[in-house]
Amino acid sequence: MKAAIYIRVSTNDQNTENQRLVLEEAAKGAGWDIVEIYEDQGISGSKGRDHRPAFNRLYHDATRRKFDVAMAWSVDRLGRSLQDLVGFLSELHATNVDLYLHQQGIDTTTPAGKAMFQMMGVFAEFERSMIQDRVKAGLDRARANGIKLGRPALSDDLRNQILTAREAGRSLRSIAKQAGVSLGTVHGIVKSAAA
Repeated sequence: MKAAIYIRVSTNDQNTENQRLVLEEAAKGAGWDIVEIYEDQGISGSKGRDHRPAFNRLYHDATRRKFDVAMAWSVDRLGRSLQDLVGFLSELHATNVDLYLHQQGIDTTTPAGKAMFQMMGVFAEFERSMIQDRVKAGLDRARANGIKLGRPALSDDLRNQILTAREAGRSLRSIAKQAGVSLGTVHGIVKSAAA
C-alpha cells in the first residue's frame, strides 16, 4: 500500500521532525511504502488550501490516486476549519483514499476506522444541514420583520439615464461603467425596454 505523509507546523520556530518520525514508524509498522512527504512549515491550519502549498498538492495527488492512504499526526494538522476539513475528508472518501490520524487513532484501512470515517461523514452532513436551516430561518425572520432581501431596486431616474445613453448609441459597457452597475444590469434594462 502506498502512503503519503502530511506534516505541518504553524510557526517557523517549530519543526515537523517529531511528526515525521512517528508517522514514518507507523507506516513501517503497517507495511506501507511512503511515496511522498508533504510539508507546510510556518503556516496556520486556519489558512485555506490555496495558502498551504503542500496540503494543496496532497489534495490534488489524492484525487489522482498517487497514494492509497494519507497520513497525518492529528486532525488539526489537516485544518482547523470544519468546512475545509469536511471537504478534504469527502474528497478522500470519494476517491477511495484511506486516512490515518495518529493522535486520534483513526485508520480507515481497518473496518473500525472505516466505520468511524462514515460516522464523520454523517456528522458533517448533519452540520451542513443545520447551517442551511439556520440561514433559512434568518432569511424568514428578516422577511417577517419587513426587511427587503436582494439587491436594491434601481431608481427610475437611473433607468432613464441608462436608456437615454443607449438611444444615443453608447455601448453597454461604457453605460455600465458610468452608471456604476454591472453590464448584465444594463443589458437587462435595455432588453426589458425593447420588449
